[in-house]
Amino acid sequence: MPMITWELWLARFIVNDRPLPWQKPLSQLTPGRVAQAMPGVLVAIGTPAQAPKLRGKSPGWPTGQPRSPRTRYPVVKKGVSRTKKHSSS
Repeated sequence: MPMITWELWLARFIVNDRPLPWQKPLSQLTPGRVAQAMPGVLVAIGTPAQAPKLRGKSPGWPTGQPRSPRTRYPVVKKGVSRTKKHSSS
């Protein structure tokens, strides 16, 4: 949190005040008003990352290659367990 506060405090001379329609223009910007204007600074700075490379559409299954059907396995069902009756003799 202190790093963000310092960043906003140092950036207050860089950003331009663009108040929303219900806000009054300020001569000295508050941290909230600086945070409101930061996306413009970040767009102007840009990013060091390269744009993602387009890979195109994947080729899919090779043409003319026969496909084998999936291996089917029998269904295993759980049997009903019956309790044994004890004889009381």
